[in-house]
Amino acid sequence: MIDQKLRPRRMRISANMRSMVRETSLSVKDFVYPIFVVPGTNIKEEIPSMPGCYHLSVDKAVEAAQEIDSLGIPSVEVFGLPEYKDEIGSSAWDMNSPVQRAIAAIKKEVPRLMIVGDVCLCQYTSHGHCGQLCGHYVDNDATLKLLQKVAVSQAQSGADIIAPSDMMDGRVAAIREALDENSLTNVSIMSYAVKYASGYYGPFRDAADSSPQFGDRRAYQMDPANAREALKEVDLDIAEGADIIMVKPALAYLDVVRQVRDHIHHPVAVYNVSGEYAMVKAAAAKGWIDEPRIVLETLTSMKRAGADIIITYHAIDAARWLQG
Repeated sequence: MIDQKLRPRRMRISANMRSMVRETSLSVKDFVYPIFVVPGTNIKEEIPSMPGCYHLSVDKAVEAAQEIDSLGIPSVEVFGLPEYKDEIGSSAWDMNSPVQRAIAAIKKEVPRLMIVGDVCLCQYTSHGHCGQLCGHYVDNDATLKLLQKVAVSQAQSGADIIAPSDMMDGRVAAIREALDENSLTNVSIMSYAVKYASGYYGPFRDAADSSPQFGDRRAYQMDPANAREALKEVDLDIAEGADIIMVKPALAYLDVVRQVRDHIHHPVAVYNVSGEYAMVKAAAAKGWIDEPRIVLETLTSMKRAGADIIITYHAIDAARWLQG
């Protein structure tokens, strides 16, 4: 006979009991919802590789932001497709570009919604790489000056948080300097400190039209095999002034998320990326999985690993499911 004192199942006997002793809670307040803005008006076009996600003109992005706010989601991250591309990605800091106009419009119409501005050049450059080229090499230090322009333009448009995703060395310090010099000291930096050269980004590159025209990004994004290097990147970005640290992707790197969480006292964000999202959507469309259960379980695993903030394309659906 089992020792009657040793029955963990007593803590699982009912829904109320399970709720009472639950160690990890998932809340709509954990979410950031990414949106993709495009030139034009009255545009809402579904992204083929990301069902349920859309290319939105600025007016439709404002409508989406109002819905997002009504669901209790506290933040959006704004990505965009420009009207023009060139070698240095100059449309990325053009105040008339869709991203800057969307940030300003959302901040005006939904002022309490926190806006994260993604700072990178890949969707703005004609070659699709994340910085200024010298031959086929991305020039790190020349790129920093361009990233400063992007960050300042987004912050001046109304972004509350600047999120550099380029993986150039020293970009957090450069952006912090530029923000402070432009009296934008209260704008936070959420650094993509641990961004891996991952195969999980495929659908995003379709959504943002940001695939490299040659080569790949392994020379500046992290090797998926490395974990100790992640802590080095984290330490460097915190020393340079990062306020929030991000790990991207999330699901295949939960071990890294846990190591980062145990290593620092800063808030930790994860990005539940497009490939992770698309796989769930594809399996759900086939009827192979219970989508709400799988999504909420997956997002909970990210919280359990140590994430404080989850950037996810599931945010709108997850908010509705959490609210019953």
